[in-house]
Amino acid sequence: MKNLFIISLIISATLNVIHAQSMLDEIDNEIPTEKALNAFKSTRVINSHSMEMLPYGALDFRILHRFDYLSTGVDNFFGLDNARTMRLGLDYGILDNLSVGIGRSTYKKEIDGFARYRLLWQSKGKKSIPVSVVYTVGFVYQSQKNNIFSDPDVTANFSRRLSYYHQVIIGRKFSERFTLQLSPILVHSNYVENALDPNNLFALGLGTRYKITKRFAVLIDYTYPFNSFPFRPLNHPLSIGVDIETGGHVFQLHFSNSPGVTERAYIRDQNGDWFNGNIGFGFNISRLFQITHHKIEGL
Repeated sequence: MKNLFIISLIISATLNVIHAQSMLDEIDNEIPTEKALNAFKSTRVINSHSMEMLPYGALDFRILHRFDYLSTGVDNFFGLDNARTMRLGLDYGILDNLSVGIGRSTYKKEIDGFARYRLLWQSKGKKSIPVSVVYTVGFVYQSQKNNIFSDPDVTANFSRRLSYYHQVIIGRKFSERFTLQLSPILVHSNYVENALDPNNLFALGLGTRYKITKRFAVLIDYTYPFNSFPFRPLNHPLSIGVDIETGGHVFQLHFSNSPGVTERAYIRDQNGDWFNGNIGFGFNISRLFQITHHKIEGL
């Protein structure tokens, strides 16, 4: 009888443990996974790609406009009389985690395209992921006919006009107000005019957003190139601005020292000196169109 009593206690305790674990599993299953949304209000910080992705079926029509430098003076209305660069682009969300884009800019008549895939999506709850990770691959093609190279004996064929890049964006939305991302990037140009100028240029980008009000935030976009031409140190591309959300539109107003807006241009080419007033006013406009019947979360 004593042994039967002990066995019954063991069985009863085991069943209670199994039941308790089942209840805990049910509670755990009811905890939703909350994904980080609106870390940035745009898929670009200012020049560089952001950790934000387009949702499935969304088409983003983007206009990037850069005026001339402030240092051109009052006769040039501090740069506003001249358009330095303009880019028109279309980005499309194939999936929530996959998007593609293409654009054309007036700076060196560059044509660019890219694909982006989100490897990790910051979330909390049942599946907690501390950061978002986005991989971007793209190309830039210089289509201008004349003066692309200083050496007249070099033929500007298709291959020599082409550059491409690989980028990994690692970002975190720390709070409803503050987001920070780091983005190591490799820019490869098939042809460089000086043997000391590397074909492969490595850089690290930093992008941040601080939300002031519901529809107004401050942005900083900076890139540090590690192995640029040794006797021609580059002025590092730095852009500072704000974004303003108005429903389906996102406006970005900013000052930047980079004349180009593609990864090849603002990382590899020479930029202006902020301390000498070689910065220009610019704006980005983004307008989303929902091509398919799929709700855009967070908008």
